[in-house]
Order: sequence, then structure tokens, then C-alpha cells
Amino acid sequence: MSTSHKLIRQSYEARTGGSGKQADAMTPAMTAFERSPDGGKGLARDTRVRWALEEVGQPYEVRLVSFPAMKEPAHLALHPFGQIPTYEEGNLAIFETGAIVLHIAEQHAGLLPKDADARARAITWMFAALSTVEPPILDLSTARIVEGDKPWARERLPLVMDRIRVRLGQLSARLGDADWLDGAFSAGDLLMVSVLLRLRMSGVLGEYPNLAAYVDRGEARPAYRRAFAAQLAINAPAS
Repeated sequence: MSTSHKLIRQSYEARTGGSGKQADAMTPAMTAFERSPDGGKGLARDTRVRWALEEVGQPYEVRLVSFPAMKEPAHLALHPFGQIPTYEEGNLAIFETGAIVLHIAEQHAGLLPKDADARARAITWMFAALSTVEPPILDLSTARIVEGDKPWARERLPLVMDRIRVRLGQLSARLGDADWLDGAFSAGDLLMVSVLLRLRMSGVLGEYPNLAAYVDRGEARPAYRRAFAAQLAINAPAS
């Protein structure tokens, strides 16, 4: 395994001053960027896993992985597509952010309702965030960063923005004046807020005041603040 792997322990109890669960041999481990492309602004998908673990009060370890190490056999054995995050707990090793967050939510109280119908709706919102709302938002990044120098880029960008606005308009109408998507905060909100955060720099989120306020509520949650701070600390410039 590459020497660019580093292991750190994230202790819920140490950061909160509470009586959180003690880390032991079964403490789950996740992977995160050694240097995040966003500089630790919370947009990398490993932040979503951190946030979920913080919400349920589960201690965890983080294995920091460099870009070259992501393509090495050791990491490909965990994630066949050479990406992050991955998640290991005992003999279980899984990948894909949505699957990891769902696993955490199913194993610990706090991210899924106890009522079966409400639980199903929360899981539906998880899928909606990743499968319906996020794809056009990711397309915006592609249009600006990957395809920005193409001769047809200026013509394509308005089409991408139109698709984003369609989704935001639909989501805004459904959310209305509610705090969260379906009653109390759930894993569905965690993923939806994480997805919408990618739009902050574009300014388009401000066109939908209730969605902007929704994202603000997500960012204000103590668990999100801890996850964000942990990710930012890793990416802080060396003194």
C-alpha cells in the first residue's frame, strides 16, 4: 500500500465533550481525500459520510488517500472504480456514498424514522437527491471545468442551467415552507443538502429562497459543523 495513506481517528466524545461511544476494534473506517479538490469546502462526497457518522454519534477512523493511491490495487479492492469514499466495519467493506449513508442510518438511530412509511419516504428522498437532483448539478461542473474551453461551451451552459432550474423549481414547490423534506431531519435531507451545496458558488440557489434557507439549516446542524471542520482541518495549509 502506498505511503500516501494516513490514518486518523475521529472521536465524537473528544470533540463534543460528551459521553459518546468509545472507539474499539469495531470502529468503522472510511476513506477521504488526502487533499480534497475543493480545498476542504465540504463538497467532496466523503464529507457526507462524516456528517452521517457525526449525526448518529459514531466514532470513526479516516484513512486519507492520495489521488495516485486511489488507483492502486489495495484501494481498487475496496472501490472498483478507484474513487472515494469507502467504508469498512468489521468484515464489511462497501462503497458509494448513498449506500454508506443508508447503512449508517439503518444501523444507528437518528437518520431514519421509526415509522415504516416515513422511513420509506426518507429513503426515497435519498435516492431522489443522488439520482434526480444531483446529475444536472454535476453536469454544470462538467460544462464549466471540463468543457469550458470547447467552442460550443457557451451555447451548452444555458441548457444545463435550465435543467437545474427545472429540478430546483420542483424541489422548491415540494418543500414549501417546511423545515425538512418530510417531517423531521433525515438521511434524505442530509444527502439533499449536500447535493445543493454544490450550487452555492453558482448563485442559482439564491433564486429559490426556501431552498437557500433549507441548505442554511443543514449547515447549521452541529453534526455538519463538526464534519466540515474535520475535513477543513485536513486540507489546511501546512504552517
